Amino acid sequence: MTDSESSATSADEVKRKFREALERKKSQHAQSNDHLDGRSKASGTHSNASHKREFRRKSG
Repeated sequence: MTDSESSATSADEVKRKFREALERKKSQHAQSNDHLDGRSKASGTHSNASHKREFRRKSG
């Protein structure tokens, strides 16, 4: 076995381990309950305020 063959084999091994870890991560994420049927409690979070903001200087 030459150095290029051993490095290719180790690179394939690393790729395989990463793929297995990714599959484990995906399977754990799929098991969680995401509450996709619910709605957000915050409505209009990016809308303009109904009044202009007023800043006052602190006195005293």
